[in-house]
Amino acid sequence: MSISQEQALALLQKAIDEIDSLKRDIAFSKAHTRWLINILSITEEIFGEGSRIYLSIKSLPWQRTGEFIVDPFVQGTMDINEGARIIHHKAYLEQLDTAKGLLEAGIDQINLRGIDRVYELRNTPKESSEIVRILDLAENKLRKTIREAPISERSIQDKFEDLLIARDVEYLREQEKIVYSSKTYHPDFCFPKIDTVVEIKFCNNQDREKSIISEINDDVAAYKSKYRTVIFVVYDLGYIRDIDRFKDDIEAQDGVVLKVIKH
Repeated sequence: MSISQEQALALLQKAIDEIDSLKRDIAFSKAHTRWLINILSITEEIFGEGSRIYLSIKSLPWQRTGEFIVDPFVQGTMDINEGARIIHHKAYLEQLDTAKGLLEAGIDQINLRGIDRVYELRNTPKESSEIVRILDLAENKLRKTIREAPISERSIQDKFEDLLIARDVEYLREQEKIVYSSKTYHPDFCFPKIDTVVEIKFCNNQDREKSIISEINDDVAAYKSKYRTVIFVVYDLGYIRDIDRFKDDIEAQDGVVLKVIKH
């Protein structure tokens, strides 16, 4: 990467500092357009075209989208067009705050992981296809291979390996060693050609849910130091009640996918 960590942090902070003045302007004004083009270029260079930060900023519409009703009286004007303009401008201001949050998160990630570990390329079509195939095996096939409630995590790993063999997917099982923060990690399955690892967890009691979250957060930092995509497959015997709450914070991290498989 041609940009240093100090330069990246300075550019991101400068973009954040400019947001207050943009709030006095309108969407796609000269100032806003210039800022937007610059920040898309900066975030793509720092974080990569496949990063959540770059893609999130790129997807901001800078106006209200979808269908909505304009009530001029609520907006304090008798002109329906002016009422719509007010609604769109409010959305623009809100999305500036969203962009600010994304840029601040970018600074946090650089300080936490270093400039060399925050860059994410977009998966190639072949890589994406392979990742989708692996996710399909976990989400739609694994449960069908397990007739009785499993008693160990290794037995679930064995079933998943059977699926990989049957589908002729190239992998390494427990052969990779990742040294991170003076500790050595051994991912369950590695797919070097598509820069992906899969880790399988087994939730078989009430206390296990919390410990799995702790384990996953620990694993993510280590695995992401070497691999672009990290997939966690949690086989649950009925102890995870709120799957969305269980997944949200974990999947908010770039390149991390979590699938909960119910027995």
